[in-house]
Amino acid sequence: MRKQLADIPVSILDLATVVQGDPDTSNAFKRSLVQAQEAERNGFHRYWFAEHHNMETVASSATSVLIGYIAGGTSRIRVGSGGIMLPNHAPLVIAEQFGTLASLYPNRIDLGIGRAPGTDPLTAYALRRNMRSNTDEFPNDVAELIQYLEPADPAAKVKAVPGQGTQVPVWLLGSSTYSAQLAALMGLPFAFASHFAPTYLGEALHIYRQSFKPSARLKEPYAMACVNVVIADTDEEAAFQATSYQQLALGIFRNERHPLQPPVASMDQIWTEREKAGVEHMLEFTFKGSKTTVAASLQHFLNQTGLNEIMVATNLYDLNKKLYSLEQTASLFKKS
Repeated sequence: MRKQLADIPVSILDLATVVQGDPDTSNAFKRSLVQAQEAERNGFHRYWFAEHHNMETVASSATSVLIGYIAGGTSRIRVGSGGIMLPNHAPLVIAEQFGTLASLYPNRIDLGIGRAPGTDPLTAYALRRNMRSNTDEFPNDVAELIQYLEPADPAAKVKAVPGQGTQVPVWLLGSSTYSAQLAALMGLPFAFASHFAPTYLGEALHIYRQSFKPSARLKEPYAMACVNVVIADTDEEAAFQATSYQQLALGIFRNERHPLQPPVASMDQIWTEREKAGVEHMLEFTFKGSKTTVAASLQHFLNQTGLNEIMVATNLYDLNKKLYSLEQTASLFKKS
């Protein structure tokens, strides 16, 4: 029997987005807190932040600090990373940071990790100071990180304090098949970044499920995907509001990063046909429209993917419009 939207949890991915006309990042953090509090009230399961650097749009670079701020301003919702870009960090440091978070907010912290730098090559070099920490070491770094979070080993010469014994849930994130294979091999939950990298979603989910090996952390495969969702009173209003994120995606396509722009009546004067095609491919898994329209398209997406959980990214310029969209999204996943 196929799952219905009300049968699975729904979660949120946030970037602590900086909007045009308000460059003060403290206001971006305040908006995120308001969104997280409303998300908790509306029954969302998780609220994750992504690590990015050197981007005028994104203020979630110090991801673990922001997670602590949001967890401290909420009481039930799970808060975590979607994700920490592990090649930028020593595994011990991340274990200590998330061990601290888990000690402060027990049973509410998630650690999603990825292997991309989350930035451009020059900034990656500034973060690491050398490039010896590379993606080829990623599986070993993941294993090392998990070991630091496991029950205390009296024989261990290096311990994460705080960290040991917290057993913070670790997720692997990906936009290709690599992390799907690794998550399956290590018996970890897997999240796919289909909100901006749709191409390999189906293949990655197939590989993950077919290759999954049960572990002490997870007995059966558990897959989540992130998609873009914009709900408004009408399809036309949602399409209008969604142009803010289309402009953001266009900036990624052009390698020009700017604060989130207000919506526009038409994108036709902003992008070329080639850019339009590129952005529309990038945003293939965008569900926008009235609540009825989005309900039907999201249910079809769930039918096609069989996901255990859906995460939504809703990048809207107007905070009230965003809160309305998120409230309507949550209602689609509630049992009647």
